[in-house]
Amino acid sequence: MAEAAGDGPEGAVADVAAGPSRAVPAAAHEAASRAAPTGDGGLSERDRAVLAMERRSWSGPGAKERAVRERLGLSPVRYYQLLNALLDDERALACDPVTVNRLRRLRDSRRGQR
Repeated sequence: MAEAAGDGPEGAVADVAAGPSRAVPAAAHEAASRAAPTGDGGLSERDRAVLAMERRSWSGPGAKERAVRERLGLSPVRYYQLLNALLDDERALACDPVTVNRLRRLRDSRRGQR
């Protein structure tokens, strides 16, 4: 007998990827981050999603924070904590060198201004 949608791993993935309108608790994302890394440089889905958010340009000051909450289910503070950890991760550099190097340069220049 075939499994109903949402029963089994295929349904769970489809539910998580349902889109930005679905609010997912941060605890669920925390658990997903501890899941086994996927084939793209050893980074988790969440790590790759964080890098993808940083590749985009944003129209206004609140647009990025709103997208972080809606798409990733993270607070902006937690998002930037994860992003900073990713910038120090060589797997992230191997996965997206242009974005990681650009963000490392920005971070270093901001630290130099303090």
